[in-house]
Amino acid sequence: MSYAIIGFGKIGQALAHAFARKNIDVTVASRRPPEALAPQARAIGPKVVARSLRDALEADTVILAVPFGEHREVAKILPSWDGKMVIDAMNLFPGPDEPDGLPGSAVVAKAFTGAKLVKGFNHLGAATLATDPIVAGGHRVVFLSADDEDAIAPVAALAKQLGFTPVKLGKLNEGGALVHARGRTWGPLIFQDLFKKEQ
Repeated sequence: MSYAIIGFGKIGQALAHAFARKNIDVTVASRRPPEALAPQARAIGPKVVARSLRDALEADTVILAVPFGEHREVAKILPSWDGKMVIDAMNLFPGPDEPDGLPGSAVVAKAFTGAKLVKGFNHLGAATLATDPIVAGGHRVVFLSADDEDAIAPVAALAKQLGFTPVKLGKLNEGGALVHARGRTWGPLIFQDLFKKEQ
């Protein structure tokens, strides 16, 4: 399984740190050329490799960490998204909570026709996402939602591999609607994000 993070701002870099911490290969890309990203990618870890946007989209699993308004431009790069896994780690900042009356991920799903789309990794702030998810005797939680229930399993497996505890929240208009951003307030006020096993 190959992975790419599209977008190399705070969230993209935080996700890259999560992959580097577990020694998992990941490609990073943005609108900037790969040579502009390479020094920062190398500083995060040897398994983090900057590539062109087009090359990065060859990965089996693509994590969207671009500003929300840019996702349609990313979607247009490939002629077909059939069979691709797309993880929506974006939030709407700023903007209406529900464009066209839909949660943000439902809008994203329309742009990435044919992809298996899962909402995830979006409710943790960049600083938290970048740090070790194993803390205080527990694991940080990653909430996952998808209209295709089968799509959640490989993303849950990735979350576990990265050290998080995945929690399934149902479909995009159910659990996905709970954790998508509302103004500047979202997941941290709705959920605890640390899972501790009972002793």
